[in-house]
Amino acid sequence: SLTGTMTIWKARSTAAAAAVSAILFLSQTASAFVITGTGSGVILSRRGAALGSSSSSSNNSMDYEASSSEGMSRRDALTNSGAALASILLGGSALSWPTAAFGADYGTDKRTIVLTGANSGIGYDAACRLASRGHKIILACRTAAKANDAVDRVKADLADSGSKVDDSALIPLECDLASLRSIDAFAKNVKAALGDGAIDSLCLNAGLARNTAATDVLRTSDGFELTVGTNHFGHFHLNSLLLPKVKRNGRIIVTASGVHDPDSPGGAQGEKATLGLLVGLERDGVRFEMVDGAPFNPDKAYKDSKLCNVLFTRELQRRLDSSGTGITTSCFNPGLIVSTGLFRDQNPAFTKVFDFAATSLLKVGETPHWGGGSLEFMALDKDVASKGGGLFYSSPPGSSKYGDDAFGNQFTVTEVSKEARDDAKAAKLWKLTEKLIADARS
Repeated sequence: SLTGTMTIWKARSTAAAAAVSAILFLSQTASAFVITGTGSGVILSRRGAALGSSSSSSNNSMDYEASSSEGMSRRDALTNSGAALASILLGGSALSWPTAAFGADYGTDKRTIVLTGANSGIGYDAACRLASRGHKIILACRTAAKANDAVDRVKADLADSGSKVDDSALIPLECDLASLRSIDAFAKNVKAALGDGAIDSLCLNAGLARNTAATDVLRTSDGFELTVGTNHFGHFHLNSLLLPKVKRNGRIIVTASGVHDPDSPGGAQGEKATLGLLVGLERDGVRFEMVDGAPFNPDKAYKDSKLCNVLFTRELQRRLDSSGTGITTSCFNPGLIVSTGLFRDQNPAFTKVFDFAATSLLKVGETPHWGGGSLEFMALDKDVASKGGGLFYSSPPGSSKYGDDAFGNQFTVTEVSKEARDDAKAAKLWKLTEKLIADARS
């Protein structure tokens, strides 16, 4: 019954909220120390500075510009970054779950799928899953080396499981989402690789999150703030270039997060997502720090980028509905998955403790393999398309314990945040994004 379903979900949400508090305590305690090796021994020493510097980011192929902001005390950094990372990682959803579930049906036809962020995390796992079914996959990665390595690893992993992949089915291509020029080149290469062929599923999956203690504003090669510039502007531009190659009745999938919703367990921690009146984009143009015009905050920047993803999905569907192409677009929340490349810039000790507490101790986390399965479900399942577009899929925390049986059952359509349902804001964000991309190129 609906009452029973809601009772179960409220209990799980209460547990998730309690998990956040417990994880914060454990992770903040661990973050106050540094583990250093001396010969064969290990020394646990007190940290003298706030967490880690964002300058250690592995995104070294991008032309980043940095501008310093006012610093914070070590105590404030630990407190703020603890709540912030907890909120980023614990991407639970709002308390609204349908009772009707449907089973997964992936069909047997072979499809062509473009997948960003295919070299790590849920993107890599999805690539393995899709390749094992014989689909053609264009693996879009930040560098050509990462793309080629991802193809080699997919082949090796499938060979270990007794599967063989046709070399022509895996196409590695460079796509740096922090560079409009790189995105342009990628789209050109996709069109060349496919010839007269079309894209069945365009999966806009890649993303990044800054160190939650960062105070400097890193920028893409075109001048956008790095987090929103990559997660929103980069995928927006890529979609505009590849949309003509998406086949009739094809689909576009966006990896979002439950933290776009301030009322979710994760979204309620630390700074909350809101784009306000989009003052930052209107007032500051390409050089904005935050979409709402506030000073830079790395935690909020990530949440805002996920809210942008949801608003983008809904506005894109509105436009697709009037085009008559039959293309649908949906977004989804893969859940709390700590051990992915998305959080490579976070403090390592903090993240390790968080991973253990969330996944092994409190069991509110998901595995990368399950997250890859949720992306595969979104890209292939027939009912995802038949239900229509503009929808958000998610599941209660810890649903990976059900394995792939969760897809279409625990993992299904749920409501987005109140702000994400603001269609006027979605339309305005779309227009401003178009304008700023044009301004950046002029």
